[in-house]
Amino acid sequence: MGTVNWYVKTLEEQGYLSRIKGPNGKRALTLTPREHATTTTARLPLLGLIAAGEPIEALENPEMVDIPSSLLHPDNYVLQVKGNSMIDEQIHDKDYIVARKTNTARSGQIVVALINGEATLKYYIHGPEGVELHPRNPDFPIIKVDPKDDFHINGVLLYSFRNYLN
Repeated sequence: MGTVNWYVKTLEEQGYLSRIKGPNGKRALTLTPREHATTTTARLPLLGLIAAGEPIEALENPEMVDIPSSLLHPDNYVLQVKGNSMIDEQIHDKDYIVARKTNTARSGQIVVALINGEATLKYYIHGPEGVELHPRNPDFPIIKVDPKDDFHINGVLLYSFRNYLN
């Protein structure tokens, strides 16, 4: 199957295109009216900002954000990134992330972590010297979690995306 044919077939299956046969027997493609197209997005609440830099306070905000419907799950939530400490992972300032609510993570996963009430997005490393939160930008320091710190994992990163319109 050719590349163009594959894209046309995919758009048909998702309900965006229809093939119609004209009176002369030739086929044509038409756009499906938006209200009839299969929905491939869902909405999740934007719960606040997450630092990709120094930790900042998590905010409550009822704004809804469109996400791929495959990410719709009762334990998933959206945060907007503030800062550039994860830029080498292609997570930039003002990007959005979808995280799955959990209080555990494997070493090496990107997590939403709360340290003394402030939220940050970093690689979680649990090694022989304790817990460290690693940025993905050499301009930012590794955060070593002190046993006296009020530290919690609030979620693991599933997806990040950028809105070019805003």
